[in-house]
Amino acid sequence: MRKDWSNSLPGRLKLKNGGRDFGVFLMSLLLAFGIWLIHNLSLSYSDTMTVPVIAECNLDGHSNVSSNSSSIAARCRTTGFSLLKSKHKAKKEAVHIRFDSKDMHPLEGEMFYITSAELGNYVSDIFGDGVRLESFLSESVQFRFPYENNKKVPVQAMTVVTFKPQFMAMSPIRLQPDSVTVYGEPFHLENVDRVFTRTIDLPNLKSSAHGSVKLEPIQGLRMSNTEVSYSLDVSRFVEIQEEVQVTPRNVPAGVRLSVYPYTAKVVFKCTFPLSHDPRDVVRFYIDYQEFEKSKGGRCMAHATAVPDGVIEYSIDPEVFDCVMEGKQ
Repeated sequence: MRKDWSNSLPGRLKLKNGGRDFGVFLMSLLLAFGIWLIHNLSLSYSDTMTVPVIAECNLDGHSNVSSNSSSIAARCRTTGFSLLKSKHKAKKEAVHIRFDSKDMHPLEGEMFYITSAELGNYVSDIFGDGVRLESFLSESVQFRFPYENNKKVPVQAMTVVTFKPQFMAMSPIRLQPDSVTVYGEPFHLENVDRVFTRTIDLPNLKSSAHGSVKLEPIQGLRMSNTEVSYSLDVSRFVEIQEEVQVTPRNVPAGVRLSVYPYTAKVVFKCTFPLSHDPRDVVRFYIDYQEFEKSKGGRCMAHATAVPDGVIEYSIDPEVFDCVMEGKQ
């Protein structure tokens, strides 16, 4: 009788060991290929990179986004990974790059161009990080920015400001810029006469404040600025009260003008420390020419020689009754 060795245990073990060895060999081959590929892709290469670009730029009287895309091609040195990424990007939609308006030069009508020298400032934006430019393949690139209706309007600050005791603003809040250009369709523009900031909340101030604030967007319009800077000068003050006489001034010869009441209470708010006492120099008067133009002889008083240290003053009463009593 012949013995069938094909089903014996040693035969089966040999077959299994052979399959495992083949699997290990295949995995080693794939691992070696992966290491080789990563190594080569990590090396630096010089090659042409091309990226389609749509330009964004704030240009007076024009749309801020170009209506066309332009391919920007350059000889660059970078890793194999970056080259593969660039070639993949070139097959996709154009990338949006924001250019400084000083770098975009007018060509004709709606056409503008940017030179290769200025494009050098945007290499990482266009081609990505880790790319070293060798040379651009063209001297300039052109973009079309369609005309757009626009007008310039002032910016109005929306504020909620409070002060600690004995502190106040030296002047109204300042904005920079204090006006912006708005762009859009005529029917959107015609009803816009100003734009507003978002609320500037400054509680319990005891020193000057500054910062930046966003502008409130307007449906259907865009603005040349989306935010502005603000500053507010704040100073400590002292109050000085005085009872003063209010006298007529510029009265023609032979005419007598009487003021009722002839005294008023004045409160001066002055910067601290006080450099000049306003009570020594400030005088209050009614101008005869204003009296002539007034209705019913009611006039407001004016002050003379107000020193620089006076932030503001208030007078009570604010309006005086004036009577011309005839020629003397």
